[in-house]
Amino acid sequence: MKLRTLIKSLMILCILTAGCTGSGTRYGKHSKDQEEKKMKISKENFGVTNGQEVFLFTLQNTSITVKIINYGGIVTSILTPDSEGKIEDIVLGFDKLDPYVSGHPYFGAIVGRYGNRIAKGRFTLDGQTYQLSINNGENHLHGGSTGFDKVVWEATEFITDESVGVELKYHSADGEEGYPGNMEVRIIYSLNNANELKIEYFATTSKATPVNLTHHSYFNLKGAGNGDVLDHLLKIDAGKYTEVDETLIPTGELKDVSNTPFDFRKRKPIGSDISETEGGYDHNFVLNNQGNLSKVVEVLEPASGRKMEVYTSEPGLQFYSGNFLDGSITGKNQKKYHKHYGFCLETQHYPDSPNHPEFPSTILRPEEIYHYATIYKFLAR
Repeated sequence: MKLRTLIKSLMILCILTAGCTGSGTRYGKHSKDQEEKKMKISKENFGVTNGQEVFLFTLQNTSITVKIINYGGIVTSILTPDSEGKIEDIVLGFDKLDPYVSGHPYFGAIVGRYGNRIAKGRFTLDGQTYQLSINNGENHLHGGSTGFDKVVWEATEFITDESVGVELKYHSADGEEGYPGNMEVRIIYSLNNANELKIEYFATTSKATPVNLTHHSYFNLKGAGNGDVLDHLLKIDAGKYTEVDETLIPTGELKDVSNTPFDFRKRKPIGSDISETEGGYDHNFVLNNQGNLSKVVEVLEPASGRKMEVYTSEPGLQFYSGNFLDGSITGKNQKKYHKHYGFCLETQHYPDSPNHPEFPSTILRPEEIYHYATIYKFLAR
């Protein structure tokens, strides 16, 4: 066996068996230190879909609680305190499995193979043209008709000296939604006592394929269903954004945010300039992190004092202001989700990158390992 092949095989085995995270994972065991920190994880049945059991995993530290199901890798709930200790659930979603299965706008889900849009669902790779499923007008969105948000993942809970979490695995078959290659995907959600929810994305493939995994929670720091998010103060560390056409496909031009509604380099209310955008924000921001895991976003809800920070090693961030929510969805506690009742901060590579060679590449090849990380940190002022 050639040395390169041996090294690749060992690395893939390491990635897919969670042996390379460096986290000292101890499945099913609580260390003494962990007990002292009062970090907990529990698992319960959440229902059945297509004959497959769906489980709800509850991650807790001394301050916050995060709930995740293995259907779609969905974060169903994040319970956080305000500045006076009052707890609210700050992500949009549902109390039961049925509405998640029936269809929803990606509440809390892992999306892939390709988060965001690919123009006309078509791209050419290594001289071959591929046609993906079309599910967003004339375009391909968030992995297609049955993306990663609509499958049941293999799930294992874990606990380490630093965190509690859930590891999710999924085999995406060659040809699924039109994508080439058998792809092995692994997602690790972990919560620590610094109130950081970390999401790590890993993937390998048997053939060259585009991949752009992301997370799609709708946040409202007032609490889900408790009004719109237009008064939230937002700061994004980005000097440019990808200009898009009327179907939200990039034109290829990276526009300077200066003197535009897209300038969030200094903190401002989400709603301050939203009327100057067509329908609201649904744009990719070009981050200044240079590929390093660093803070790229701050959000503050002034009344409650709740604050969220986002750290990522991804080059882009899709900021979406809940433009297509229209009050037709009844969520948790029978509350309606109206326009701008939530915002998304989807760390990612740029939309339609397979058709824009000038953008950072999203092509994963068999000799490579896909790995990115994002952290959502929750605080109270």
